[in-house]
Amino acid sequence: MGRKRKSVPDLNGGVPRSFGEDVKRVRLARGLTQKHLGTATGYSEGYVSKVEKGTIIPSMKFAEGCDRAFGTGGLFAESLRRLMNVDHPDWFAPFVDLERQASGICDYSTNLVFGGAQTREYARAVLRSGQPLDTPEQTAAKVDLRIERVKLHEQDQPPLLWLVLDEACLRRQVGGPEVMRAQLRYLTVVAERPAVTMQVLPFASGAPPAESPFTLLRFPMATGQPPVLYSEGQGLGRVIDSPERVDDARNLFDRLRADALSPAQSLSLLHSAMGDHTR
Repeated sequence: MGRKRKSVPDLNGGVPRSFGEDVKRVRLARGLTQKHLGTATGYSEGYVSKVEKGTIIPSMKFAEGCDRAFGTGGLFAESLRRLMNVDHPDWFAPFVDLERQASGICDYSTNLVFGGAQTREYARAVLRSGQPLDTPEQTAAKVDLRIERVKLHEQDQPPLLWLVLDEACLRRQVGGPEVMRAQLRYLTVVAERPAVTMQVLPFASGAPPAESPFTLLRFPMATGQPPVLYSEGQGLGRVIDSPERVDDARNLFDRLRADALSPAQSLSLLHSAMGDHTR
């Protein structure tokens, strides 16, 4: 029996929820059930339910399927396109929900340590720097949510995790020397876990195959959820389920891990970098 998944708080505000509410309104007006709409769009009844509740980001494929099912002439596709161009940081919340369901996670980090492997103090330093107008209470709440991602990999049946960290993640002093030493020490613990493969992409490897961080998620076959790509830019993250984009990212990840140090060499570099962070 699979492990029970905890629900993730809905942090989306009104952005994706407004889309889901429109889908529900038109679906009911057309006399369709969630199951009917799922069949028409190529998704499950559960997926439709999550879109309508605003707990996941709908894909463009789903929006286009809604237009075909409803006869709305591209209205939903255009609406989603506008929403995805909004600089709205809470778009990250649905990714967290998908991350909790994943059976495998591949992540490439360019400057900052993967969120699911951060210590509390490191996460606090990152969030305070990136969102300086937050109150201490808001920062603390976001840190707690990030630590929930960390706990995902500390449970008895964690997803398989493959991390490729650019060497910059080890050298950039986030939160001061003590915070960085503690963060690197924690990474050495993470690297020893059976479900984790960790590699460092050294500066000496030259220009990296990918310039931006990204994460690939795959899911148990029984769920019917296709693999997705999470791509992040300045203040905006997107979950992409396009098979072509996912395949491209998978190829990039293969090249990154080929250029990276072996897990044993990476662990040695982690220990070495730990000693470089002094007062």
